[in-house]
Amino acid sequence: MRLKTLEIKGFKSFATETAIHFDEDVIGIVGPNGSGKSNIVDAIRWVLGEQKSKELRLDTMSSVIFNGTKKRRQGGLAQVTLTFENTKNILPTDYQTVSISRILYRTGESEYRLNGITCRLKDITSLFLDTGIGSNSYAIIALGMVDDILSDKENARRKMFEQASGISKYKIRKRETLNKLKSTSEDLERIEDLLHEIESNLKTLEKQARRTKKYFEFKEKYKELSVELAIRKTQGIKFVQQDLKDKLQKEEDDHRSLEIEVRQLEAQLEKEKKANLDKEQALSTSQRALNELVGNIRQMESDQRMIEQRIEFNIQNKAKVKENIQFANQNIHRLQGEIEQYREDLHAEKRLEVSLEEQLNQAEEALKVIKENHGSLKSDLEGNLQIQQGISNEIFELEKQKAINANKVERIDIEQKRLISERSSSQVELDKYQEESSLVERTKNRLEQELDRLYQKEDERDQSLNQVQSKLDNITTESQDLNRKLDSKRNEFKLIKSMVESMEGFPESIKFLSKHDKWNNQAPLLSDIIYVKEDYRVAIENYLEPYLSYYVVDNFDDAKEAIGLLSKSQKGKANFFILEEFKSYTPSLLGFPNLISAASEVQVDDKYRNLLDYVLAGVFISEQESLDKTLESTEYTILSRSGKFIQTKYHVLGGSVGLFEGKKIGRKKNLEKLEQEIQTLEVKSNQLEDQYYAQKQVLESLQNSSIKADIKQAETALNKCIQERAEITAKLNSIKTNSQSADERILHFKTEMEQLNKENIEVLDVLAQKQAALQDLKSTISSTDGNFRKISNEMGVANDTFNQKNIQFIQQQNKVNALQRELTFREKNLEQTLSELTQNEKTANSSDSELVDLRTKVASFQEQLVLSYSNKKEKEAALNEAEQQYFQARGSINEIDEQIRTKGRKGQELQAIITKLKEKLSETRYEINTIGERLNIEFQININDVINLESSLDIEDEALTEQVAKLRYRLENYGEINPMAVEAYDEMKERYDSITTQRDDIIEAKKDLEETIKEIENTATIQFNEAFEKARLYFIDVFRSLFTEDDNCDLILLDPDNPLESKIEIVAKPKGKRPQSISQLSGGEKTLTATALLFALYLLKPAPFCIFDEVDAPLDDANIEKFNRIIKKFSKDSQFIIVTHNKATMAAVDTIYGVFMHEQGVSGVSHVDFRSFENSGVFESTVE
Repeated sequence: MRLKTLEIKGFKSFATETAIHFDEDVIGIVGPNGSGKSNIVDAIRWVLGEQKSKELRLDTMSSVIFNGTKKRRQGGLAQVTLTFENTKNILPTDYQTVSISRILYRTGESEYRLNGITCRLKDITSLFLDTGIGSNSYAIIALGMVDDILSDKENARRKMFEQASGISKYKIRKRETLNKLKSTSEDLERIEDLLHEIESNLKTLEKQARRTKKYFEFKEKYKELSVELAIRKTQGIKFVQQDLKDKLQKEEDDHRSLEIEVRQLEAQLEKEKKANLDKEQALSTSQRALNELVGNIRQMESDQRMIEQRIEFNIQNKAKVKENIQFANQNIHRLQGEIEQYREDLHAEKRLEVSLEEQLNQAEEALKVIKENHGSLKSDLEGNLQIQQGISNEIFELEKQKAINANKVERIDIEQKRLISERSSSQVELDKYQEESSLVERTKNRLEQELDRLYQKEDERDQSLNQVQSKLDNITTESQDLNRKLDSKRNEFKLIKSMVESMEGFPESIKFLSKHDKWNNQAPLLSDIIYVKEDYRVAIENYLEPYLSYYVVDNFDDAKEAIGLLSKSQKGKANFFILEEFKSYTPSLLGFPNLISAASEVQVDDKYRNLLDYVLAGVFISEQESLDKTLESTEYTILSRSGKFIQTKYHVLGGSVGLFEGKKIGRKKNLEKLEQEIQTLEVKSNQLEDQYYAQKQVLESLQNSSIKADIKQAETALNKCIQERAEITAKLNSIKTNSQSADERILHFKTEMEQLNKENIEVLDVLAQKQAALQDLKSTISSTDGNFRKISNEMGVANDTFNQKNIQFIQQQNKVNALQRELTFREKNLEQTLSELTQNEKTANSSDSELVDLRTKVASFQEQLVLSYSNKKEKEAALNEAEQQYFQARGSINEIDEQIRTKGRKGQELQAIITKLKEKLSETRYEINTIGERLNIEFQININDVINLESSLDIEDEALTEQVAKLRYRLENYGEINPMAVEAYDEMKERYDSITTQRDDIIEAKKDLEETIKEIENTATIQFNEAFEKARLYFIDVFRSLFTEDDNCDLILLDPDNPLESKIEIVAKPKGKRPQSISQLSGGEKTLTATALLFALYLLKPAPFCIFDEVDAPLDDANIEKFNRIIKKFSKDSQFIIVTHNKATMAAVDTIYGVFMHEQGVSGVSHVDFRSFENSGVFESTVE
C-alpha cells in the first residue's frame, strides 16, 4: 500500500487548494523556517483523526482553518484529503484506491468522508487498525517524539510496540469488554438492589394481595348468594304478582259483566216507565182536583178568619175612635188660641219689613248713580288699553324682525369663520402634502440604495437560519422533556381521580352515602379536606387512619338523616364529625423541644381548623426513627417522621411501612394540586409550542426569502412611491381649487352681512318711536286709572251699604215668612183636627152596621165549609183508589230500580277491590325495583338480567338469608383493603420473575465476558512475546548497523510476568561508553538509537509509509550518511516522507517538494526531481 496524493485546502497556511503527489519511494519536503513544512505533516496527522489541538501546535481545533491575511479573507472551512493505493490489500476493503477526507467548518460542524461518502471517525480508525497508520502511530515521527520514545513519555514505547505487534485490536477489544463487564457489573448491582427492594415490597404486597383476594372471594360469594336470594325473592314476588294479575283480571271481568247487567236493567226500567204513563196521568188528574178542593177549603177558612179578625178590629177601633174624638176636641181649643197669637205677631213684623224695604231702595238708587260714573271711566280706559296693545304688538313684530336679522348675522358669521377655518386647514394640509411629496422622493432614493444591500442580507439570512435551527432543536428537546413530565402528571391525575370517583379503600356505607341523592352527598370526608406534605404524610395518615372515613357534616340533623338511610337500606355504619360542635373548641398551645406539632403540618380550610386541632390534639412528630423511652412519661402521642411507629404512654405501635401507605390522605387536595401543576405544565407546553411555531415560522420565512423577492418588493415600493407622488399632486390641485371657492363665498357673506346691518338700523329707529308712543300712552292710562280707582272705592262703599241693607231686609222677610208658616201650619192642623173629628164621628156610626154584615158573612162561610169538607172526603177516596192502581203498576219499576241500585253498590265494591289489587301489584313492582336498585348499587347488575333466572342452589331460604347476612357483616367489618394489591402483586411478581431472569442472563454474560477477557489476554500475551522477541533481535541488528558490530544494545521487559502491561527498557551502550541510562547519550546517539528502534519495528511490521519531521537535525554528516543509507534500504518496502533542512538528506531523496510563501501568511509548494543529477552515491547499494 502506498500514499498517492495529499490535497489541502484552507488548512493552516495553505489558503488555496494544494496537491502533493507521492509518486516516489523517498520524498523530501524542504523550505525555510515558518514556510509551512510541518503544516503538511500536521495535515496528514489531522486527516487521520487527530483530536488533540496541542498535537497540531494549536490552542483550539478551529484554528486549523486559514485565518486570513491583510489581502485575503479568512477561510470558511478546512479540508484535507489523503489518497492511498491499496495494492497489497492491507486495508480490509475491495477498493484499490482509498481516499479519506476531513472537513471542519467555521460554524464548528465537521465531517469525515471515505471515498467521498460521509462516515464516522470510528470507521476510519477501524479501517487503519493494526496497519501501522494512524494519527499517533510510529509512522509519523517528529523531532520531539524521539525524546518521548527514549524517555518513554506517556508510555510511548509501549504504544509503539503494541501497534507493531498487532495487539492494539486486542487491547481495544479488552478495553471494550472491560467496559462491558463494568457496565454489566453495575447493572447486576442495580438489579440486585432492585430485587432486594422488590422482595421486601413483594412480601408485604403478597400479604395484602392474599387479604384482598380473600375479601374479593367473600365479596364474590356474597354477590353469588345475594343474587341467588334476589332471584328467589323475585320469583316469590313474581308468583304473588301473577296471582294478583289473575285476580285483577277476574275482578275486572266481573265488573264489566255487572256493568252490562245494569245497562240491561236500565233499558227495562225505561220500558216499564213508558207502559205506566196513563195510570200516572189519571193519578195526577185526581191529585190536582183534590189539591184544588183543598185549596178552596183553605181559602174559605182563611176568609172566615179574616172576617172574624175584622170583627175584632172593628170592636177595638170603635173604642179607639171614641178616644180620638175626645182628644180632637181638646186639640181644637189649643190651636184656636195659638192662631190668634201668631196673627198679632205677624202684623207687627210686616210693618218693620216695609220700613226696611224703603231703606234698601234708597241704597240701591245711590249705587246705581255711582255705577254709571264708573262705567264711563272704564270705557275710556279700555280704549287706551287697546291702543297700547296694538303698539305692543308692533313693537313685538319689530323685535322679532330684529332677532331674525341677528340670527342671520350670527349664522353668516359662523359660516364665514368655518370657511376661514377650512381655508386654514387646507393650508396646513397643503403644507403636509408638500412635505409628504418630499418624503416620498427621499423614500424613492432610499429604496434604490436598498437594492445595493441585498447581497449582504443573503449572508445574514444564512446566519439567521443556523441560529433559528439551533433554537428549534433546543425548544424541541425542552418540549419533549416537558411532555414526558406532563404525561406522567396526567397519568397520576387519572389514577388518583379514578380512586376518588370509585372511593377505593372506603367501606360500602361511605360509597352508598356518597352516591345517594336523598342525602347531602356534598358533605366531605375527613381525608378529603386535609393535605399533608410528602415528608409527614405516612406518619399522619397512620395516626388518622380510624378517622379518615368520617364524614364532616354541618349539624346533627345531617348525620341523623344519613344514619336513617343506612339503617333503612341495610348498608352498614358510618361515622360523622358535627362541625357546629367544634366552634367553641379551644386547642392546646403546648409544645415540646425537638418535636413538631402534627396539626401545624396539615393544610386545611379555616372552617375545619378546630376539628383538625381536636383530632390531632397532643400529637407530635419526632425526627428520630427510633423509639425514645424518655417520652413514655408524656401524656401525648409521638409519631415517627417515616411512619414506622406511634408511641403513647401506655402502648406503642410500629413496624414496616407499606408500599401504598400515605396514598389515601388528601386525595382531592392532591388532585387539585396535580390539576394546577398540569395546567401550569400545559401553559408552559403551549408557550414552548408557540415559541416552536414562531421560530418555525421565522425559519420558513428565512428559507422562503430570497434576493429576487426583495428586489421585486423594492421595485413595488418604488412604484408605490411614484403613485403616491401623483396622488399627492392631484390632492394639492384640489386643495387650491377649494381655497379659491372659499374666498368667493367669504366675499359674498361680507356683502350680505352689510345689508342685514343696514336693515337692523332702520328697525331700531322705528322701534324707538313705537316705544316712545307706548310710554306716553302708559302715562295717560295711569292718570285715567287714578280717577277710576276713586270711583271704584265709592262704588265699593255704596255696594257694601246696599248689601247690608239687603241682608237686613232678607232677614226680616225670612222672619215674617216663618211666622206666616207657623200660622198656616196651625190653621191647617186645626182644619185637619176638625176633619178627623167629623170622620171619627162617621166611623163610630158606621162600625155598628159593619159588625152586623160581618157576622152574617161568618155564618155563610161556615155553611159552605161543611159542604166542602164532605166533597173532600169523596175526592180523597177516589184518589186513594187511583194511587193503589198506580203503585201496583209502580212495584215492578221499583223492583227494577232496586236491582239497579244493588248492582251499582256491588260495582262500587268490585271497583274498590280492583283498586286494592292494582295497589298491591304496584307494591310488588316497587319491591322488584328495590331489589334491582340494590343489585345495581352493590354489584352493578341489572334486574332484567336476573328476573327470569331460576334458583340454582339447593339451600333453604332461611339458611340463604342467614349466610348473606353473615357475609355482609364480615365484609362490612373486614377492615380496609388495598383493592389494587392483587393486580400490583401480579405485576410486581411478573416484574420480579422477569428481573430475576435478567439477573441470571447478566450473570451468564458476565462469565462470558470474563472468559473473553482471559482469552484475549492469552492470545495477546503470546502474540506480544513473539513480536517482542523478534523486535529485540531486529533492534540489535539495526543498532549495530548504525553504530559498530561491537556495540551492545538490548530491549528488556521490566515485568516479564505481565508482558501486556510491563514497561520496556532500552539498553544502548556504544563501544567505549558505559552510560547509566539512555538519557546520558548524546543527541546524535539518541536519534540513532530511536531510529534503530523504529526500523526494528518496521522489520517486525512494515508501515506503508513513514514521515520524519526534521528528525535528522541532531545528526552530524557521518551519522546522516548512516541515516540515509538505512532509509534507502527500507524504502523498498515503505514510502518515506522526510521534512528536512539537511543538504545531504536533500541530495539523497528521489524528489523534493519545496514549501514557500509567495505572499505573507500563505504557503505554496513547488515540485523538484533530482534523479537526473549525479550524486556522491550515498544511497548506492552495497554488497555485504
